[in-house]
Amino acid sequence: MQTAVIAIGFAIFAWWFSTGAILLLLRLSPFAREVVMALASIVAVLALFGVDAIRDNTTVAGAFAGFSCGLLIWAWHEMSFLFGYVTGPRRTPCPPDLSGNPRFRAAFETILHHELAILTTLLMLVWLSWAGDNQIALWTFTVLWAMRISAKLNVFLGAPNLAEEFLPEHLAYLKSYFRRDRINALFPVVVTLASIALGWLIHLGLASGDPFVQAGITLVATFLALAIVEHWFFVLPIPDAALWRWALRARDESEIARGADYVLAPSGTSHAAAPVTAGFDRTQLRGDSVSHPSAVATRDNRRPNALKLEWQ
Repeated sequence: MQTAVIAIGFAIFAWWFSTGAILLLLRLSPFAREVVMALASIVAVLALFGVDAIRDNTTVAGAFAGFSCGLLIWAWHEMSFLFGYVTGPRRTPCPPDLSGNPRFRAAFETILHHELAILTTLLMLVWLSWAGDNQIALWTFTVLWAMRISAKLNVFLGAPNLAEEFLPEHLAYLKSYFRRDRINALFPVVVTLASIALGWLIHLGLASGDPFVQAGITLVATFLALAIVEHWFFVLPIPDAALWRWALRARDESEIARGADYVLAPSGTSHAAAPVTAGFDRTQLRGDSVSHPSAVATRDNRRPNALKLEWQ
């Protein structure tokens, strides 16, 4: 029981802290992000070697090591995506006239390289863990991958809450592929299947007398439970971002300090002081008034060094 409690606490802390840490790293300068990404790549490679090294380690420590390796490898993919290094060939907003299959293809093109990288890593983990007794890293990575795919599909198909605040400025175009709507048909199916899988994992853990199995399954099951909770955040009026407000606030303040000094607002509105993530080239916004096909940039009298973009 003590091992299970420690495993649950460790998994919850890893989930909360790793998410916040990545959000904090997004506030770094481009050069600093490149350095961090290089270091993260080294850590991910070492984690892959670790998966191979512990493939037959069936101790409690081996279970925690496998879980940690799987999480570190997954963190590399999260960082490479959120930093904007591994996304997809399409990096523009969704055309307003797209719907159905064309809209799905366009959305998939924005994350194509990211998904291929994850799939390649998954196959590597299968190969490294094949016939091994310790496959906790593979299980951890697979749960994260499956539930993240579900999350992406849910924000694409439509959900009341879209967690848009987690996207950095340079990925703001992805919001145009989200759909704010009532619950979609996929949501109850995924939550039901994930809950059944969670129940099965809990049964396996309780039925086993092996400390390694209990620790490993508890770690993986906790992450699956957290993923299910994250899915409920899509439909319930719960401000999940409050869990990482410390990281989001620091990131937003850093983006403003780095020069996010132009703002976007529909013409005639009072949003003139809001930071923009519109993707305009700053070099185009100079002078007292600069035209754009769908917007005009003018000086904001309340912020002498800022420009206000108003839709025409």
